[in-house]
Amino acid sequence: MTRQAPLSGPAPHTPIQYLKGVGPARAARLARLEVKTAEDLLWLAPRRYEDRSRFASIREAQPGAAVTIQGRVLASALRRLPKGRTLLEATVGDSTGTLRCLWFNQPYLARQIRDGEDVILFGEVEGRARLQMVHPELERVNQDASQDDEAHLHVGRIVPIYPLTEGIGQRWLRRIVKTALDRVAAAVPEPLPEELRRRLKLAEVGWALPQLHFPDSWDTLEQARSRLAFDELFLMQLRLALRRARFAQRTKPQRYQLDGPLARAFRRQLPFALTASQEQVLQDILDDVSRTTPMLRLLQGDVGCGKTVVAALAIAVAIQSGFQAALMAPTELLAAQHARVLRDAFEPLGVRVALLAGGTESGERADVLRRIAAGTADLIIGTHALLEPSVAFAKLALVVIDEQHKFGVTQRAALVRKAAAPDLLVMTATPIPRTLALSLYGDLTCSTIIELPAGRQPVRTLWFPEAKRQEAYRLIRAALQEGRQGYIVYPLVDAEEGKELKAATQMARHLQAEVFPDKAIELIHGQMPTTAQERVMRNFASGTTRLLVSTVVIEVGLDVPNATVMLIEHAERFGLSQLHQLRGRIGRGAHPATCTVLSDASDELSRQRLASFVGTTDGFQLAERDLMLRGPGELLGRDQHGWWRFRVADLARDARLLEDARREAFALVARDPALSGPSLARLRAKLGITRR
Repeated sequence: MTRQAPLSGPAPHTPIQYLKGVGPARAARLARLEVKTAEDLLWLAPRRYEDRSRFASIREAQPGAAVTIQGRVLASALRRLPKGRTLLEATVGDSTGTLRCLWFNQPYLARQIRDGEDVILFGEVEGRARLQMVHPELERVNQDASQDDEAHLHVGRIVPIYPLTEGIGQRWLRRIVKTALDRVAAAVPEPLPEELRRRLKLAEVGWALPQLHFPDSWDTLEQARSRLAFDELFLMQLRLALRRARFAQRTKPQRYQLDGPLARAFRRQLPFALTASQEQVLQDILDDVSRTTPMLRLLQGDVGCGKTVVAALAIAVAIQSGFQAALMAPTELLAAQHARVLRDAFEPLGVRVALLAGGTESGERADVLRRIAAGTADLIIGTHALLEPSVAFAKLALVVIDEQHKFGVTQRAALVRKAAAPDLLVMTATPIPRTLALSLYGDLTCSTIIELPAGRQPVRTLWFPEAKRQEAYRLIRAALQEGRQGYIVYPLVDAEEGKELKAATQMARHLQAEVFPDKAIELIHGQMPTTAQERVMRNFASGTTRLLVSTVVIEVGLDVPNATVMLIEHAERFGLSQLHQLRGRIGRGAHPATCTVLSDASDELSRQRLASFVGTTDGFQLAERDLMLRGPGELLGRDQHGWWRFRVADLARDARLLEDARREAFALVARDPALSGPSLARLRAKLGITRR
């Protein structure tokens, strides 16, 4: 695992277009893969590998199997087909039999296949009476000296399969990666302190990079992958540790009255007692805000566990202490609901509540901005609009961010910067796997509400194929006849030409006219004006509307206790966590609830997801399953602003590595908050830290 001396050539930071064989046109294509320098190319991790190192005889090859075969070209011919097409056919044989090989529209291969020459082939075997391969990978065994650099990159070994973009092929990309490895890998600086690397028994980066691409064995591949994954996780955790250290060094100006008249009055008007879990989480928050350094806390819990009431009590503590509180939600619909609920709870107690969203009319907006700046608005609820420069708080002390995963670290920081050193509470009703939580919220202390309020009914979940659509409608009708309400959810707002997907707009008309003509149905989706969404939700909350046809705009936060039935169409198009969030809109009262997913999904991944969804109502189990099946990017549903983009690390499999990286990163920052040690120069460079 020792380094070789670098060959003369480009430095790691050299723009990729100057690497031999690339040029400006291909550099532009590689940029779509986030490859801009020679070193970027080294970190372009293969998405999978194919073992082409084990040779099979032609007799052993089975139809449907992908195998590597070495044999001799017995005959070959290039034929011209109509419309300018070509067919290259070769017969390859070994001591056990012969194999027919076909390549369509690749006439250049005729120059690489010579009768009597030994070749290595990799591909899927077809046929029974006569075995054949179509478009197999080809490698000549007795290559010319001028071709030695490319020998055995594509067959006869563990072969990398890369993510691609238009105009970039696997074979070319392997050649260019090999060029970069030969010219640059040994010159890549080792970022980890030697003491840390040796103590954790991590390979050198100069050895790991070549093994990531062209491993000698599966064991060396895993050693290399673990080393490079640790680098990514360690650097990410260092950023989080440094961010938390910077917060810990700040002294906040606000001091709170923890047990005051507003918090007591708010508690008295609640129609229920807090659960033991809610009380514990509230105490965590009160302990935090009583300190001289700002609170950085994540509050998570399954849907319907009562996070909002805990946050409201924290808000009451801030306001009774003479400060402002801000609550930011990801959608105007959710912000409007928070405003409606919290106004009903707080305004009779003398709290002045303001709502600021993108759809707020200009005259009202100017008045709200004036009240925020003057301090005559105590609780300000809003969307991304709270981040705008025109929003200036008079005495902001507490920031609450709901459904934090819909925002991101930079947006969180932008709101926090609106005050000197505010306390921060972020909430999510989307259960987060531990590895993802440590990545997204590693700078926060986590509290979890682990029990549901008394009286909550479990939601029965059913999976129907399209053939049972009428049975699903009968379940909805039965619930509506009992005086309950329901939702029908679609993945699209409008039907798309060429796609056999039902959509909310068209189905709302069909359901009203032909399926439930005697029931009041309304449509809601995210493209509607905010005022229209609010009107529809008011009608549904009051019971005027019995059935709500929607998209995922209802995914978070909506609370209508009388809603007990839901049908989710094309359920295979939703992730597990999203399905769970949608299901959480029902069963919020004292009546039994039923969620039905309608899907004829045939692919195995979709069927696994739906089976998991039907099998449990535990959101944390589903989140872990979703992470395993789809990965963090799909689980979040959107790119996080400020989200760390991993090239090698895999949060679904690298939990132990992440724990190690977190422990080491936070310990290092605790010892040396400025990373000022002489052995940390390369880490500082990686993090963009300049010493003053």
